[in-house]
Amino acid sequence: MELTVGGARVAATTGGRPPAPGLPLVLFLHGAALDKTVWQLQTRYFSHRGYSVLAVDLPGHGGSEGRPCSSIEEYADWAAALIEAAGYERAHLVGHSMGGLIGLDMAARHPDKAATLTMAGPAAAIPVHPALTAAAEAGDRLAYELMASWGHGRTSHLGGHRTPGIWMMGSAIRLWERSKPGVLAADLRACNDYAGGKRAAASVRCPVLLISGSLDVMTPRRAADPLRRRLADFTEAVIEGAGHIMIVEQPDPVIDAIAAHLDG
Repeated sequence: MELTVGGARVAATTGGRPPAPGLPLVLFLHGAALDKTVWQLQTRYFSHRGYSVLAVDLPGHGGSEGRPCSSIEEYADWAAALIEAAGYERAHLVGHSMGGLIGLDMAARHPDKAATLTMAGPAAAIPVHPALTAAAEAGDRLAYELMASWGHGRTSHLGGHRTPGIWMMGSAIRLWERSKPGVLAADLRACNDYAGGKRAAASVRCPVLLISGSLDVMTPRRAADPLRRRLADFTEAVIEGAGHIMIVEQPDPVIDAIAAHLDG
């Protein structure tokens, strides 16, 4: 499926069923230099259970035109415009890592467009290690290897995906390798520079779900403490044995947590 936002084409997937105007919309937002394919199991589940689903490639990512946004705030405004372009008034926002920051900022500054918010790998801020930033800016493959190593829980380094033959580490590296030049560096800068998480959390009024991986070293559970102190209405789920990329490492518990959240 394709949409148009700001005159640029946006690539999206619907989980196997076209969106229906009478069904609530779930909007999935991916993390840094990834694309909509990381949500393939979640989108299929919810599109067959009473929801319209859109998992999008952010600007300049995957099959979407344009350049990557320069800030989380710019991405948040883009996401709000996307909901309108899709013909909906609001959506259930589900974001992973950088996508969670985008959802958080959008829910704060466009409250009428956020029905609920789910943050997978939640944090009020995501500072980026200088070695990772330098590698990304140089276009060095080391950046992808660091992201894969830090992003997956230690058990996932050895395998263990529910689908036989899926190599999580290698698949993640290949996905980052496919990203356009400069995209990862731009996204890492946007994450590192974002300072509005605390302010946004204090302004969000929709129900929020925080999904953490017990082995996450990129956004460990303490990274969400500022959110916990400021969010008006939130619940939590901890995925045992999962790292930062829990949406791929352990998709079923993630789906269960989101489904319970949306069922309210």
